[in-house]
Amino acid sequence: MRRTTPFVTKLLILAGIVAIPAFAQAPPPMIAPPQLEQLVARIALYPDPLLAQILAAATYSNDIPAAAQWADQHHYLTGQALADAIAADQLPWDPSVQALLPFPSVLDMMNSDMNWTAQLGNAFLAQQQDVMDAVQRQRALAQRYGYLRTNGQIVVGAGPYITIMPVNPAFMVVPYYDPAVVFFAPRPGFAVGLGVRFGFGVTLGGFFAPWGWGPGAVHFDWGDHAVFLNNARWGRTWSNRASYVHPYATIRRPAPGAARSAEGHQLIPRSEAERSAPRQGRAAPREAHKEGRR
Repeated sequence: MRRTTPFVTKLLILAGIVAIPAFAQAPPPMIAPPQLEQLVARIALYPDPLLAQILAAATYSNDIPAAAQWADQHHYLTGQALADAIAADQLPWDPSVQALLPFPSVLDMMNSDMNWTAQLGNAFLAQQQDVMDAVQRQRALAQRYGYLRTNGQIVVGAGPYITIMPVNPAFMVVPYYDPAVVFFAPRPGFAVGLGVRFGFGVTLGGFFAPWGWGPGAVHFDWGDHAVFLNNARWGRTWSNRASYVHPYATIRRPAPGAARSAEGHQLIPRSEAERSAPRQGRAAPREAHKEGRR
């Protein structure tokens, strides 16, 4: 058989006559440590369970825009009502993305900068160990300068790895801080206690256990560079991203392209007051909406 030259092979690929073999796909761009630190800066001080869910969800960045819209329109549902709505709507997104639906502000942050979200997801797929190390370096800086410390909402572990855990496992706080401030030495007279605010949070309880939430179900093994979601080690990587399925025993995954059930709830976007609370690290305003059925 006559062998084709590389040039001819390229022409055949462009013409669609020859398929690109899987092993020939370009490797992911590798990100250097300083750039990884910048990439994780905006989430490095999040509690460990929430950080783990964000990293996993970012690997499904294509799901984020629709999930952010759904979370925004159903934000007035909480607890069992929200969990029931997530299940009833037969949502097509990966369970790691669905796990963030109780956090409209987090999904909004991810959706508002999709370039960042995609880069974070790709980095976590290709450089999980490096991403985790970058988080630890950023936390060490914030702790050294006095911004990161145990308070009424979080418990900061002393080391050798810095952990951040909510005081109440059923209430997940969403911190607010400026990365341009908390990872640098404070200027004279600056009150470091005001650098990170933990006034906003979401009550999870046991309602969202099917999506991996629960005491100890979502955590890092920092020493082994492992992430556990739903009590199982997260194993999605750049090479297996097309086939990996993380175990969620109680979640029924709809078939690709399957029709979703009719929406049973009113679609009520958040008000400006409801949007601004997490952005400013304040407690959520009293919900004025009532659950409605069509």
